[in-house]
Amino acid sequence: MSFADPQSVTFAAPLAGTVSLPRVTTGKGESQYKSSDGLVSLTAKNLYNKRTRRLLRLDYTKIAADVFQPEINVSKGMACYIVFDEPTVGFTNAEKIAIYGGFKGAITASTDLLVSKLVGGES
Repeated sequence: MSFADPQSVTFAAPLAGTVSLPRVTTGKGESQYKSSDGLVSLTAKNLYNKRTRRLLRLDYTKIAADVFQPEINVSKGMACYIVFDEPTVGFTNAEKIAIYGGFKGAITASTDLLVSKLVGGES
């Protein structure tokens, strides 16, 4: 089953704005949602092996001047994602959501302090 179509992502400053992401592909355990300009995409994927991996990934691409040749614009991209890596049995959905809740609480506490420090190079 896929997520609602379209999805949307709201960015804070300096990227402020909401981007609509209609579904562009579906496959076995996977869906991708992409902006009309192709610069923002959201991917949901479920992989089933010895362990189950569930991925939600946001990719963002921008066009910016090349650092070494400022007269040339180049594509630059980054991604941010969360992965649930779980055994095939042993955790209920309620337990998984509780673990995620603890993770989300840690990374969003004090105005995203942990993530701000992480992207600044701290560990």
